[in-house]
Order: sequence, then structure tokens, then C-alpha cells
Amino acid sequence: MRTASARRRARRSALPLTVLTAVLTMLAGGLTGLAAAHAVPAAAAPSALVAPPPPPPILSDSQRLVVASGDPTGCAVDFTGDGISEPPRVERIGQRYERLPIPRAEGRVFAGWYADAASAQARDGAGRINGADTVTCDARRERTLHAAWMTPSENAAAATAVPILMYHQFTDKPDGEPGWLKLNFYGISDWRADMEYIADGGFYLPTWDELEAFIDGALYLPPRSVIVTDDDADSTWLQMAVPVATQNHVLTTSFVITSARQAPTPSIWVQQRSHTHDMHTAGANGRGRMVNWTVEQIAADLDTSAKILGAKEVIAYPYGHYDDRSKQGVAAAGFDLAVTTEHGYVRIGSDKLALPRVRMNFGMTVDDLASLIG
Repeated sequence: MRTASARRRARRSALPLTVLTAVLTMLAGGLTGLAAAHAVPAAAAPSALVAPPPPPPILSDSQRLVVASGDPTGCAVDFTGDGISEPPRVERIGQRYERLPIPRAEGRVFAGWYADAASAQARDGAGRINGADTVTCDARRERTLHAAWMTPSENAAAATAVPILMYHQFTDKPDGEPGWLKLNFYGISDWRADMEYIADGGFYLPTWDELEAFIDGALYLPPRSVIVTDDDADSTWLQMAVPVATQNHVLTTSFVITSARQAPTPSIWVQQRSHTHDMHTAGANGRGRMVNWTVEQIAADLDTSAKILGAKEVIAYPYGHYDDRSKQGVAAAGFDLAVTTEHGYVRIGSDKLALPRVRMNFGMTVDDLASLIG
């Protein structure tokens, strides 16, 4: 039997439990009411959940360049490799690469851009990419080019000598054209054989900025390198020869007399460069204006030609006539290179303003070409 004091202690200890029970009961009722007040009526509940829209894709810096360009054929080209800091650029799919960078580094020679790291490591010519190639891209509209390097001694040991082929007019007559310019008219069937030989023979087709860097000893060019040029942009060149070069994807240079022709290039495989604006005419002494006019006149003429062509890179001396004054005029106009009609091959250290060429005459065949270029 509990005493009165014991019963009082029991009542005091039981009071908090009673109060806690009441508070919990009230709280539970309040939460139930709150939930009921905010419940969505059954009739208004959606029958299925709607998936949120997917987040926008995360673009790389190079892809942002493509978007900003607004070009539907744009491809973001990145450059990678030892010592490479070239920013990405936008090129156009299906067009030739536009003037790829040529890095220069003290004590090293740049050996070109390659399609993948393995080709760069091996300096595999089949994987080398330059302005004679058209742009291809992956599904993300991106492309990475890989750099290769070599030592100056390796470059010198290669002993590359670059032939610059020189063609003029073309003919489909088996016996050629009559007259004293007969040798200028190259047989179109022989031209076709030449282009197929170059296209299928594993030749490297340097751009003019590559040739300049090669002369400086800053860029390696493979021994089987060749540049194809035509003088005058004659109608037979445009109508007969250009379609063959285009079909074979052989990069060529057409030296244009811009006083006679101002039309854009007929093919992505033809670079139009200056054969002067109005100096393909005899001067007072019977020789070309290039060796008769002043330095200032020569520079002004070439500047006019460059504005028409949209390129200031290389010129071909009319008739092959040139002297120191001619070279000064070319340099004053801002051109880097000039080609002559003198026979020879371009090597490291060649005179940039008096580059030799290899003339192709009527009656020569692809066998002659092979003996001249390898």
C-alpha cells in the first residue's frame, strides 16, 4: 500500500506525460488539417508526370567559334602538340584549308600538321595535312590537327629540292600548234597523264607560305614535293586544263595578267596569283616592262594586281625578265616570292625573289615528268 506522499510523487511524475500526450494529439490533428487544406483535388491531379526539357549541350571553345561564325559548313579546327599554342579557327567543310599556321621555334624545324598523333609521331606523309587538302570534320563539327617537329640536321639531311612546274597553253592536236610558240602548247592528253601521276604518286603539294618557310629552313618538306603552275591564264588553260586538275584534286597556281582577266578562280584547286597587272608587254628596249619601269611603277602595278586577285604572295616575272630593280619593286609591293623561267629546283636558302622553275614543253610525256620530279 502506497503512502499519501508516494501517491503525490506519482501524480507529479505522471503529469508531464499526460500533457505531452495531449500536445502530440493536438499537433497530429493540426498537421492532418494542414495537409487536407493543401491537398490537390483528385480531379485536378495530372494523369502523368511531364519530363523536364533536357539541358542544353555543353559546347567546347572551338564549337562556340563555329556557332558564332554562323557558317553552316563551319568546322572547328584545333591544333595540338609539343609547344603548340595556336588558337582554334573555323574552316569550311569541303573547301581547302586556308593558310594553316606554321609555328617557328628556335633550334627546331616544323614538320607539318597531321591527321592523328600516330602520323605526327612517324611523320607519315600520307597523314600530313596542308592547304592542298579539303576540310573534313567529325559529327561534332570539330577536327584536331597534330604537330610534328624535327631537328635542323634532320631537315638538312633530307636534302629536299622542290620542282616548280611551269606550263603555258594547251592543245588537243596530236602534232601541236603551228608557229614559233609551238613548245608553249602542252598536249592535253600528256597533261592528264601528268596530273594522274602526281595525284596517285604520293606527292606532297606545298602552298606558297610553306615554300617560303622551307627556304628559311623553318619547315620540312618531303623529298617528293612538287608545285604546279601555269602562266597567263590562257583560254586553253581555263577550258581544257583546269577541269583535269579539278578532277584529280591537284592544287595548281595560275599566274594571271589582271589587265586581261579579273574573274574569280574557276576551281578550288586553282590559286590565282599575279603575273602583273599590265607589265606583260615589251618596254622601250624590247624587253619586258619589269626591267624598264621604275621601282615605284613596278610596285604600283603589282599592288593593283594584288587587289584584283585578293592575294599578295607570289608573282611570276613576265617573259622571265627581271633584275635587281624588278626585285626591289616586288619587295616594295609587299610580295614574298617571285618565280622566274630559269631552270632549277628550290632548296633551303634559295633566293626568294628569283625562284627557278621546271619548264614543260610540247612533246614531253609523263615519263619526262617522272625523270624531272621523281
